[in-house]
Order: sequence, then C-alpha cells, then structure tokens
Amino acid sequence: MSTHIIEEIRAALHAGRAIPYLGAGVLELAGAECPVPATPLALVGRLTAKASVPGKIRNNLTAAAQFIENFKHRKTVSRAMTEAFGHAVPPTVLHDYLATLPTLPLLVHAWYDDLPQRALQASDERGDDWAMVQGVSQAEHFGNWVHWFATDGARMDHMDRQDIPASAATLLYQPLGSIAPAANFLVSDSDFVEVLTEIDIQTPIPEAVQQLRIDRHFLFLGCRFSTQLERIFARQIMKRSSGRHWAVIPGELTRNERRFLEDQGIERVDLPLGEFVAQLMGDELAKAG
Repeated sequence: MSTHIIEEIRAALHAGRAIPYLGAGVLELAGAECPVPATPLALVGRLTAKASVPGKIRNNLTAAAQFIENFKHRKTVSRAMTEAFGHAVPPTVLHDYLATLPTLPLLVHAWYDDLPQRALQASDERGDDWAMVQGVSQAEHFGNWVHWFATDGARMDHMDRQDIPASAATLLYQPLGSIAPAANFLVSDSDFVEVLTEIDIQTPIPEAVQQLRIDRHFLFLGCRFSTQLERIFARQIMKRSSGRHWAVIPGELTRNERRFLEDQGIERVDLPLGEFVAQLMGDELAKAG
C-alpha cells in the first residue's frame, strides 16, 4: 500500500476536511477480550440468548430484534441492548487520536457503544467544545428523529434541526443511537422502516450534519457494506459531500461492496485496521505506547 494515500488521509483529517465514519469493526482495536459486541452477528447472539426466535432469523439482527419486540415487548429489546453495551470499555488509540485532532467538525459513529464520547470527554484538548446528536426510535420517541445531548449527557430539549451549539467545534453524530447517555437504539425492522421511509429526502438527518458534510471527504473505518441497510445509511449520510472518500477494508470484498465503493467514489485501503491506524498515527502512536 503506497504511503501517499495515508499521508493524504492524515492531511485531510488534520485540516478538518475528512469526516471519520466509524463502524462496529473499530471495536477490534479494543482487543479480543472486549466485552461488548463488535459485529452484528455477535450482537444478535446476545439478543437471542435472552429470548427465543425462529431459526431462520436467528442470525438476522434487525429481524430478530423485531420478533422480540413483537412477542416480548420493546422494553425487552432495550434491556437486552443495554446489557450488551453496558460494560465500561476504554477508548482505543484510534478514538483517542480522533478526539485530539486540531479540527474535527463532524464524527459519525454507526454502532451502539460509547467509546467516541468517552474519548472526547477524556481529552484534555476538548473541554466542552463538542455536542452529540443521536438517532432515536419512533417506537419510544414518536415524532422525534434525533435527540441532542451536551457533553455531560444532559438532553438539550431546545435544539431543533437548524441549530448546533455555538461552542461546539465537534459534532458527534450517532445515527443508530448509543448506549450513552440515554440508551437509545435503532435496531429492529420497524425502527429502520420508519427512517428509510424518509431518509431519501434527508428528514431523519440533522440539518447540522447536512451542512458539515458539504464538500468534505469521508473516511470509513471498521465498516462493511455487505448489507443493503449499511449501504443506504452510508450513501445518505455522505450525500452532497465531496467526490473523494476512503474505506479501510482488508481482504475479500463482496460484489455489492465492490460496486458500492465504485459508485460512491470511495478508494479502498486494503489494510487491517490496526496496521492502518499505526501508519496513520506514526510517531504519535509510538509516543502513546
């Protein structure tokens, strides 16, 4: 892998021109003993360990969550999700690195853990200059697409789609929700049907996110695009951004992944995530060690 691509990515991150988009796979950097699920398959295993579901949907996260919601109530799904992600996991070197970037207008985190906000809260460079906006389920918060939170986890009820706190140099956007601060999760079929009905016209995506992505590049880390849902969310969140993006994905790609990368102008970086992070951070990682 040519080093000029990583140098280009590093320069874009430090200039605030690249938007990191973190998926579940980033948790591999937390080590093999990480107590929270690092893949949709691992997560659905946690959910189905708490409630029986038909075998044909046992490995389908959204369908299994919907079955549990239908027959055991939504509270059962929320409780199982809270148990799955309720362990305190320290941020990885990647999270810490991103939190200390001199300019980070927008950070997208498309999984349910709270490592990004932990890193932002712990960073000496950040203080209170960031805010969170998270997707919420219509089943639990009908009429609301997102909730806004301050750095201390307090709900900002006054926020609307046009606003962003004037002091927020960084906006953390978690489209699927998060364990913290309020255990909001989009996980069942019905959760996503509601969002997908409106996402093409961008209604569920906060106006602040839509503005911050304009003409910027996306850097996908720990993401796969093998399912239609993953591709739809990525495509809609990166809409009207630049025509130059990157995705760190090692190994074989599926046909759908390859087509998606080509269609969206995403250059693949064929490296294991840990190796990419080591090269990206360079001397900073050595100092941290």
